[in-house]
Amino acid sequence: MLKTGIAISAAFVMSMVALSSAIAIEVVPTGNRNAKQPDIPGASKRRTQATKSSFDEKYEKIRDLISEDDKLKRKIRSVSKLYKIDPIHIVGALVGEHTYNVDAYDRLQTYYIKAVSYAGERFRFEYDGEAVLKFVERPQFESCDEDAGSAELWTCREDVWENTFRGKTVDGKKFPDDRFGAVFFQPFYAGQTFGLGQLNPLTALVHSDRVSKVSRYRKLSAANAARVYEAIMEPDSTLAFMAASIVESIENYRDIAGFDISKNPGVTATLYNVGNSAKRARDLADTNRKRASRGQKRILPAENYYGWLVNHHEDELREMISN
Repeated sequence: MLKTGIAISAAFVMSMVALSSAIAIEVVPTGNRNAKQPDIPGASKRRTQATKSSFDEKYEKIRDLISEDDKLKRKIRSVSKLYKIDPIHIVGALVGEHTYNVDAYDRLQTYYIKAVSYAGERFRFEYDGEAVLKFVERPQFESCDEDAGSAELWTCREDVWENTFRGKTVDGKKFPDDRFGAVFFQPFYAGQTFGLGQLNPLTALVHSDRVSKVSRYRKLSAANAARVYEAIMEPDSTLAFMAASIVESIENYRDIAGFDISKNPGVTATLYNVGNSAKRARDLADTNRKRASRGQKRILPAENYYGWLVNHHEDELREMISN
């Protein structure tokens, strides 16, 4: 039997599915909803300035890396076919990450070499000496069904963290006002992501079941941090986790919010950037229900600064991946 919290969550999702079924799924058209690019966060500007580079230069670097690497393009097309998505979605996420968050390496082989360098590392997912798997044994997490799939389980745990622990004092202990993934899943320094897809470990754990089913990779466990890092650092598997994350966003917005975002790579890139697509889809559905009750039009999903760049260059990126 599902535990109470999961049952409530499942009932909510089912009600959202019923809602989206009751109305036609609205296709989000191509292109940007914002006439001008939304503001770029200061942290991204500072990182780029520190490398004496510019966003234009970084965009051109990742664009050229993909365009000139036939092996990488074949891998992108192959994994996209496997996960039944347009390759432009993976290209968009790669372009966004390497334009605003990191610099691209000169060639794909460098990512393989970097992955190998992490293979012998010994570390674990913990905060203040408490392993994450021990932490989630606390009674506050009882609503999270241990037998649920990886996406449902880790999303539930993330929700409990946000609602109960983040920035609060619980059982006499003060917890950081930061994301679950930043607190427990980034042992080197907060905010760090890895590999070609710039994934964080929690994202990999969330999508482990889907990747195992579709790509036949071994399931991941938070008890084996090194294996998680290997999965997100190695280019072949990281592309699978990228695809799984994108598929999840497309499904969440279709089933929960009633929108088909599969034709807009800027929106899927935005969700790849900000994460937690299920909560964002719920928030949008709630907003649109309230608007409907007032006789107002629905709000379409919109791109952020990161997704805006992808849509702005969509024609160029499509031509690049098709060659």
